[in-house]
Amino acid sequence: MPPLRKFKREDIIDIAYEIVKNEGFENVNARRIAKELNSSVQPIFHNFASMEEVNRAVYEKIYNQYQAYMMSGMDSENPYKAMGMSYIKFARDYPEFFKIIFMQKTNLNVKNFVMADAMGEGVVKAGQKILGLPYEDQKDFHVKVWIFTHGIACLVATKTVEFTDDEIDNLLSSTVIEMLRGYQWKEKEEEN
Repeated sequence: MPPLRKFKREDIIDIAYEIVKNEGFENVNARRIAKELNSSVQPIFHNFASMEEVNRAVYEKIYNQYQAYMMSGMDSENPYKAMGMSYIKFARDYPEFFKIIFMQKTNLNVKNFVMADAMGEGVVKAGQKILGLPYEDQKDFHVKVWIFTHGIACLVATKTVEFTDDEIDNLLSSTVIEMLRGYQWKEKEEEN
């Protein structure tokens, strides 16, 4: 009898990750993973206490992929814009992952939702360096920019509209400039 193949946690996570990437979380279950492993479900439950634990590990891997996309923009000339571009590219390249992270029901208001993301703080600070706004003002401004950027990302993730990178770049650039002008105009009006 041939020796039983041993599967590591990473093997199981990788298979579940690929299922989610191609078909969404709703198609991840022990039998489906076992089928992809060409095995019984036993190795899954030898490595994990439950499917919930598998799902948490897959979500963590998905979130790490998202963070890597976002961090790729930090070294650019304009990290604020680059991170917006990265957010939209993540939605295009990994639509199922984007939907899992950003298109699920929460009970958070928009500001708390944006800032609950571990990347939110970094994006606000990057924006502050470029725009020179006080922290709280930058946070408010960022929420508005995020709503716009998120709208484009949702259109891309759902394949409702197709955009080229140049179109996205132009939309982000011109809209953020227009929003900033409006913000500055509003501040001047409040001073008078």
